[in-house]
Amino acid sequence: MFDTEWYNLLIKPPFTPPAWIFAPAWVFLYLTILVSLILFTTKRRGQNKVNGYIYFIIQLLLNIIWVPLFFIQKNVGLAFIDIIFLDVFVFLTIKEFYKTSQSSAIILIPYFIWVLFATYLNCGILFLN
Repeated sequence: MFDTEWYNLLIKPPFTPPAWIFAPAWVFLYLTILVSLILFTTKRRGQNKVNGYIYFIIQLLLNIIWVPLFFIQKNVGLAFIDIIFLDVFVFLTIKEFYKTSQSSAIILIPYFIWVLFATYLNCGILFLN
């Protein structure tokens, strides 16, 4: 499915972690994303949660489409545009979740940091190749 040979041939920016780290990191992050959504959903406050759900769904879709853009289509530029929007929508999700459940927002911070780091990696690959 993924062309790992293509990825291995790319010039990568400094601080690029070894390829084996990505799978366990994403498993952990997807678990935290799920826990965050559960906490947000089960918190019974009078506030309107619609924006939180909208931002969450948008960031999740942006996250999902990044992989085929980068690894299958090998379109590093379009993947970079996608990940910039992902950064924005993860931030907006955290902001909206915080209004209802502070813990649901805080749990998303490692995800946000990782996505920012992935943005750096994507940008580095875009400009180095």
